[in-house]
Amino acid sequence: MKVLIVDDEKLIRDVIKEYCLMENYEVDEAENGYEAIEKCNNNNYDVIIMDIMMPKMDGYKAIEEIKKKKNIPCIMLSARVEEYDKLYGFNLGIDDYVTKPFSTKELMARIKAVTNRVNKKENLYTFEGLVLDKGAHEVLIDNKKIELTPKEYDLLVYFIENKNIALSRNQLLENVWGYDFYGDDRTIDTHVKTLRNNLGKYRKFIVTVRGMGYKFEYKD
Repeated sequence: MKVLIVDDEKLIRDVIKEYCLMENYEVDEAENGYEAIEKCNNNNYDVIIMDIMMPKMDGYKAIEEIKKKKNIPCIMLSARVEEYDKLYGFNLGIDDYVTKPFSTKELMARIKAVTNRVNKKENLYTFEGLVLDKGAHEVLIDNKKIELTPKEYDLLVYFIENKNIALSRNQLLENVWGYDFYGDDRTIDTHVKTLRNNLGKYRKFIVTVRGMGYKFEYKD
């Protein structure tokens, strides 16, 4: 896991960094909002630990700018305890708010809780009454679990993770069945047909792309 620690006080960065390294996290640092934005533009992070009161650009403005491009989980640090400050942060999209002084062990627990929550959410896909829960390895139709063969499940996952992208039959064979599979287009068509049947009314999401293959079509 990669963590960005943003605080103008080096001592605080050093303490948080030490605990993060003990958890085998990869760590980057920034001492102001501008530097944090630049690092986020050039790197991917699993979570940001962001102080509010910093020179040049405060944490609120930095998070606002970062969220315009990347939806990175953020824990805000601040000596401010007023409800307004917390609500303002949550309205910007932060995931947690920790007041100074804080327990480093508690902060580490909050980092784990935030990233676990985000990861769980990212493994859940909902399209009207069709739900794919990758964490539980389940597919639900209108709150009822349906049974798919392993290959039908893998096919549905690949469709959903490539939503609104036209996929050729060769792409599906290579990415779902594997490069060493000696099959033909009929294998894809047969599995798509049975998958559609199992999805019932939500078969509408799997659209045939004439002369090419299929795509999972869903407009947010």
